[in-house]
Amino acid sequence: MSQEWLNIAIKKINADFNRSADTHLFKANIPSLEGIDICFKDEAAHPTGSLKHRLARSLFLYALCNGWINEKSTIIEASSGSTAVSEAYFARMLGLKFIAVMPKNTSKEKILKIEFYGGKCHLVDNATQVPEEAEKLSKNKNCHFMDQFTYAERATDWRGNNNIAESIFQQMEQERYPIPTWIVIGAGTGGTSATIGRYIRYQGYNTKVCVVDPENSIFYDYFNGKVSEDAHINRSSCIEGIGRPRVEKSFIKNIVDHMIQVPDSASIAAMHFLANEMAYARGPSTGTNLYGVYEIAKKMKKKGERGSIVTLFCDSSSRYLKTYYNSEWIKKNGFQLEPYSTELKKFFS
Repeated sequence: MSQEWLNIAIKKINADFNRSADTHLFKANIPSLEGIDICFKDEAAHPTGSLKHRLARSLFLYALCNGWINEKSTIIEASSGSTAVSEAYFARMLGLKFIAVMPKNTSKEKILKIEFYGGKCHLVDNATQVPEEAEKLSKNKNCHFMDQFTYAERATDWRGNNNIAESIFQQMEQERYPIPTWIVIGAGTGGTSATIGRYIRYQGYNTKVCVVDPENSIFYDYFNGKVSEDAHINRSSCIEGIGRPRVEKSFIKNIVDHMIQVPDSASIAAMHFLANEMAYARGPSTGTNLYGVYEIAKKMKKKGERGSIVTLFCDSSSRYLKTYYNSEWIKKNGFQLEPYSTELKKFFS
């Protein structure tokens, strides 16, 4: 790898970061929750439309500075969609080839977006095959497996440097409860919960981290000591972007305070509630986050506690119009949005 190419590559990524404004933090207006404020960090506002834009930037810088990729590299990633979209964006920026290994049931919208940025999609039958296939492809000449599930927790500077945790706390400074009582996030790689959890400890805050996990994901059972770190299940999550069939190296359970397992139908109901009642049309993992907020807020309200809860908008609805926002698709896949829709409407009204 030439030093000149490396310098230019890092400068391009830093320039992209410098051009990008921080994502907004929205405060919900919920009169029924007197004394409890709910705020949404809108990560869908990134150039590639999701929370994974931050991760992809960090992964590329990490790989460049470790000397793992050069001007001839082909980037391989195991991804259900959003990370691949963001990595395809950065690969094109650097003039590199990109291949995403993903389940064949990944939304067509995400596949088209990856291809829009010049990437190629290598489809496998189900999510359990993705990591192994990505590793296999990476053995080809000049290929590098980016491996988000291993490096997500270490590629991002958790001490600050405008990471998502620092951004949340800075944007909360003028609120009536500036130090969040809870931050609610999903577990995909585990990198976001690791970054936020470490930052909270480093700064000495009393904020607690709640990780929400969908059905058919192993993280919840691992956190509760029901399975070991090398366990594996032969099924995959129906909520794109979060949930894993194996315990990923980036998931650090010791910095998670609480986990909630959210039924898939509840995630989808919450996603629809957010779009229809709060006018924020976002994806299914955002629905999982919102249902987790509902569970936390319900307990706080019952105990008479006051404080703020922050969660993330992970990506927009545009990637899911033919699936999670399609009533026929929902019916075909057997999701029952009631009674979750009624619960949410009654609680947040």
